[in-house]
Amino acid sequence: MDFDPLATARRALWIGGAQWAGKTTLAVTLALRYGLTAYLYDRHDARGHDDRRIADRIRRGEPPDGPDAEATWVTTDPERMAAETLAGFPRRFEWVLDDLSALVSGRRVVAEGWGLRPELVAPVVESTRQMVVLVPTPEFRAYQLERLPRATARHPGVSDPERAWRHRIARDELVAADAVAGARALGVRVIEVDLGRDAEAVAALVANHFAGYL
Repeated sequence: MDFDPLATARRALWIGGAQWAGKTTLAVTLALRYGLTAYLYDRHDARGHDDRRIADRIRRGEPPDGPDAEATWVTTDPERMAAETLAGFPRRFEWVLDDLSALVSGRRVVAEGWGLRPELVAPVVESTRQMVVLVPTPEFRAYQLERLPRATARHPGVSDPERAWRHRIARDELVAADAVAGARALGVRVIEVDLGRDAEAVAALVANHFAGYL
């Protein structure tokens, strides 16, 4: 039998969407409940993928440390920040597929992360029913931004940490809106997460959507 590096990715269940929408909590809940293998995008992106980013910069003759924090977060407007983030997702998705190619198991994988974009996942999977996109309502986003340490954290070492934080939040909203638009164009289900629906309710809703794959 020939080895198919995309076999795991094709069978995977995918959870994309906005920051702070509960993607990781959902993926872990489904993994534990249904015996899946969870792939947590941010964990890989902040570790092994960062090593690849550094290697890419060096190959291009760029500084290994990446862009200056002041330029990235303070002087760049959110629209440009979002455009640059979106432009980087395809390369980062290649690294996701490479990671998944090393996971060969009888268990289906559930992969979550904001970089798992509908337009990138759709050509890989057997059916777009294998993906959902989570997006918080404005009220739920505000709730998350008040209580999550990683959401409230300010950028150290920049001239205006508050401006940098506002830029990041505005960028994330634009990136989330792009995910929703892409999902709807491709027929991928979009699920709004609000204050009236707890983690268990969201998990039940998504499990019902993935019925037949779990």
